[in-house]
Amino acid sequence: MASENSKQFWKRSAKLPGSIQPVYGAQHPPLDPRLTKNFIKERSKVNTVPLKNKKASSFHEFARNTSDAWDIGDDEEEDFSSPSFQTLNSKVALATAAQVLENHSKLRVKPERSQSTTSDVPASYKVIKSSSDAQLSRNSSDTCLRNPLHKQQSLPLRPIIPLVARISDQNASGAPPMTVREKTRLEKFRQLLSSHNTDLDELRKCSWPGVPREVRPVTWRLLSGYLPANTERRKLTLQRKREEYFGFIEQYYDSRNEEHHQDTYRQIHIDIPRTNPLIPLFQQPLVQEIFERILFIWAIRHPASGYVQGINDLVTPFFVVFLSEYVEEDVENFDVTNLSQDMLRSIEADSFWCMSKLLDGIQDNYTFAQPGIQKKVKALEELVSRIDEQVHNHFRRYEVEYLQFAFRWMNNLLMRELPLRCTIRLWDTYQSEPEGFSHFHLYVCAAFLIKWRKEILDEEDFQLV
Repeated sequence: MASENSKQFWKRSAKLPGSIQPVYGAQHPPLDPRLTKNFIKERSKVNTVPLKNKKASSFHEFARNTSDAWDIGDDEEEDFSSPSFQTLNSKVALATAAQVLENHSKLRVKPERSQSTTSDVPASYKVIKSSSDAQLSRNSSDTCLRNPLHKQQSLPLRPIIPLVARISDQNASGAPPMTVREKTRLEKFRQLLSSHNTDLDELRKCSWPGVPREVRPVTWRLLSGYLPANTERRKLTLQRKREEYFGFIEQYYDSRNEEHHQDTYRQIHIDIPRTNPLIPLFQQPLVQEIFERILFIWAIRHPASGYVQGINDLVTPFFVVFLSEYVEEDVENFDVTNLSQDMLRSIEADSFWCMSKLLDGIQDNYTFAQPGIQKKVKALEELVSRIDEQVHNHFRRYEVEYLQFAFRWMNNLLMRELPLRCTIRLWDTYQSEPEGFSHFHLYVCAAFLIKWRKEILDEEDFQLV
């Protein structure tokens, strides 16, 4: 049953590598119309030949060195399909079931305890005062209320995790309690950020395995080049850049109704409601207005590319991170009307400038014909051909072009494949790398293919889902 589930998994999951999909709203090249038809074929299991041992490449070294850097808290290495998990002694099972029934019967006799203390928590959200230099430490007593991640019986299925990291997540891995090591890391960040001149090289080194939520906003501002390393200049820089952004609003935003800008604004206006439609935060009119202003001003100031569908996704991580600077509760259901006008203006301006810094490094992804994406997809193909020739040849055998599935990975930086909380964690590392959003991103995409290589090799019908 486990093998059958894994065999069928690839076809029914459109969120994992190998599922060839049209890029949502992007200027993607036309796909082969034969792929759009729903051919259902009877398939026999393919006996794949195991790979021969090869000399370790730089990618394999990279994989070994970073195998523990992404820790969501689930033990995916355990083989739940092994015989030890499938075989169970009947006597042990009967004895365990009897014990469970006995325990439940005892609990029914005892008086029920009062409801959990969570009912005493006020429903209203709390707003806190922000500090750009160092965040106040959070109370971790609420973290025990989070539901633990459950291991999945079928390995390819991902654990269900929140779309957005909550304030109770005290570290990048999502584990509720802060360990001594995590507290030490947080203190290390605070010392770096409060020093007169922050050592950016050391900050990048500390940020690579993840940035604690408490200091993520100011860390991202520094890593993106938006804030200066000198502590004394930060306040004036923030004030000046925020005023500059709203000067752009006054100068350009009214032109959205002019004839030569109508098409740009209309496309932005259409795309904004489609941005993370399952998260209530992004469906609030006030948030959508903020996104419209950010994207329109960026498009006006970058006429070489203008607005391209997919750029709207790149605003959301910055917006969530800078919003979390002011909000004590989880942000996905937070009503932004509870924030002051000054807070909202700060979040909007900071999101604009940090997104602009990101796009400065990958703008050729969005210029005419999107040459940056074409080059990156070709580089991904060459990389996979070196590190896993069997997967590469399997794609060639079934006439699967890398452009058909990797175009969206480059256009949206995997934001359509990952939950938002995972994207934020991934961007901690991207911003720690000199060319994280371009060069390093290729290795992450290759890691996707290697992670699900078994499902890819079992698949013969790469139909368009």
